[in-house]
Amino acid sequence: MKVNVEWKQQMQFESHTPSGHQIIMDASEESGGANTGPRPTEILLGAVGTCTGIDIVEILRKMRLPLERFDLNVSGERAEEHPRKFTQIHLEYHLSGDLPADKVKRAIELSVEKYCSVSHSLSAKIHVSYTINGQLYRL
Repeated sequence: MKVNVEWKQQMQFESHTPSGHQIIMDASEESGGANTGPRPTEILLGAVGTCTGIDIVEILRKMRLPLERFDLNVSGERAEEHPRKFTQIHLEYHLSGDLPADKVKRAIELSVEKYCSVSHSLSAKIHVSYTINGQLYRL
């Protein structure tokens, strides 16, 4: 896979993906940018959440489980010193529907431990929690 990233102005860059999409990213005004797009680190956390989310939707569909609602909160802790990489990433899943807890747990485990290529590309430790119909669970 190859992504082209083009500098536009100041700290703004435009990423062109092989699938034909563009993403504008920028730095904050305090860092010399114009705040015209999300930070690369924000995109990275969103990519982790989307990657594992796609896995889980696909796994639950294969299990023929009726997913009514699904959203994720992804947060990251960064090192104080440069390169300021993510040292911890927390995934909090919220699912609703007629979903047996053991099946949801298995879907999340498969995503986190085997399938999510984005999270497996990072050196950060991944922490996982999820809710089903408001009930909190942790891996």
